[in-house]
Amino acid sequence: MPYLARMAWIRALLRGQKVLARAKADGTLDDQGGRVEVRYKPNDGRAYHAAARNIEPVAGEPILPDDACAPAEAAPTKAEASAERKTAAAAKALAPGAVPTDAWTVYADGACSGNPGPAGLGIVLVGPDGTVAEGFEYLGVGTNNIAELTGILRAAEIVPSGAAAVVHTDSQYAIGVLTKGWKAKANQELIAGIKSALSKRVGWRVVYVPGHAGVPLNERADELAREAVRSRSSKLPARPGS
Repeated sequence: MPYLARMAWIRALLRGQKVLARAKADGTLDDQGGRVEVRYKPNDGRAYHAAARNIEPVAGEPILPDDACAPAEAAPTKAEASAERKTAAAAKALAPGAVPTDAWTVYADGACSGNPGPAGLGIVLVGPDGTVAEGFEYLGVGTNNIAELTGILRAAEIVPSGAAAVVHTDSQYAIGVLTKGWKAKANQELIAGIKSALSKRVGWRVVYVPGHAGVPLNERADELAREAVRSRSSKLPARPGS
């Protein structure tokens, strides 16, 4: 078949997330300098690139033809993404009706290599005046759930006392244990600490945002979490006024 002579796709896992990865005719990853093109959805319109070492092909799945994924634009460079975030922060994250005018908007995310393994969090905070602060923290060995939860806890620690906030997370687990009454078998002390911190806040909400769905500030929080794991370092913003 002609497409196999040029390019194909295989189903794979990227840090536990199902993706389609570029492959050669024999089904091996099309590794270009250590990076492989991936798609989170066949028609999502964005072509991402991930480290080949983080991609795990799913055994037993067929090799898919090149047209299994629609043509897509390359994901923006870091410089382009930075410019997009700055312009979108006030216009999109603080769009009329999105959050109260005096509330902070927070996006918190976690990353983990191995689950458990080296874990980190990323956080983006947008103040009522549109000012954006962001940072990341390396947590050592942990799980993805711990990283996601700790990102929410850091928001409660950084946003000024007395300020309202809407915290966005793409962790269904965090939403469940914090807002839906899910019974937690693990991380009970951490969850109790977050609930205690949030109970002291007025006008706080924790809401779900789809992961890898093109939401700029959520994508940025994910990038920051992965940077914490990659660099094994931390760089969190200070509480305003401290």
